[in-house]
Amino acid sequence: MTIELRHLRAFLAIAEEGNVTRAAARLPLSQPALSRTLRQLEDHFGARLVDRSTHHLELTAEGHTFRDKARAALAAVETALDPRGLRSRPLRLGHPWAALGDHTVPLLRRWDETHPGTPLELLRIDDRTAGLTQGKVDAALLRGEVTAAGLRTESLMSEERVVVMPVDSPLAALPRVTLADLAAHPIALNTVSGTTTMDLWPPAARPVATIEVTNTDEWLIAIAAGRAVGISTSATPSHHTHPSLAFRPLADAPAIPVVLAWREGLGHPAIPDLVALAHQVIAADRTAGTP
Repeated sequence: MTIELRHLRAFLAIAEEGNVTRAAARLPLSQPALSRTLRQLEDHFGARLVDRSTHHLELTAEGHTFRDKARAALAAVETALDPRGLRSRPLRLGHPWAALGDHTVPLLRRWDETHPGTPLELLRIDDRTAGLTQGKVDAALLRGEVTAAGLRTESLMSEERVVVMPVDSPLAALPRVTLADLAAHPIALNTVSGTTTMDLWPPAARPVATIEVTNTDEWLIAIAAGRAVGISTSATPSHHTHPSLAFRPLADAPAIPVVLAWREGLGHPAIPDLVALAHQVIAADRTAGTP
């Protein structure tokens, strides 16, 4: 049978609501009609997408994989059918934090100068891929290893790590901080989009405790309040200044790669121009002495 957009919307409603009754009310559809639509989709794939063995429905492994693809497909259709797209199609550039560091403003200025007919929208989205796998953006500036399937990446640069601490922390008296110096302090971990895990330390020398947060704002507040210290990159001091925070270089941890990522297949036609301009801006800033 032919799979239609209604099949994708039905599946996503079930995936997000975790309940057929709520999903049916949201669409709106009758529960039997919604169940038939889901079965048609599963028959098409020849695989179960939803585990119905419990009262609260759970996605199968195949369902989790298809969920991101369905979101991206619907977002692409909505973008294509947006009447505003006939006038100009913005290039949506996502980032979970710090964008391109000190190179962000030069990149935006140069883009406006060289591509006046294609708006570049910079969007902060608290997500591992900054909304890229969900179809919320066309490209994303990401840090660390990118493991999501179906993405292409272009390496742009690397950033040194820094330790973020309250200004009254004893660590602020040090010109440089080591991983061993941090072992006696709780560490704030951004579990959604951060680049720091306990694997950064040897198993026998890991910090005493961690505080888990889900976005950059919560991470900064936990540190400013003196509840923990954090590890970030050299892009953070210029983008997230705060009178209660101090930053020191981390001496013995590897640098973090910064990449530009986009989805495989048909994408925004201006992505190659964005890749080229990002390289040009970074090279020009380095020549001028900007980190």
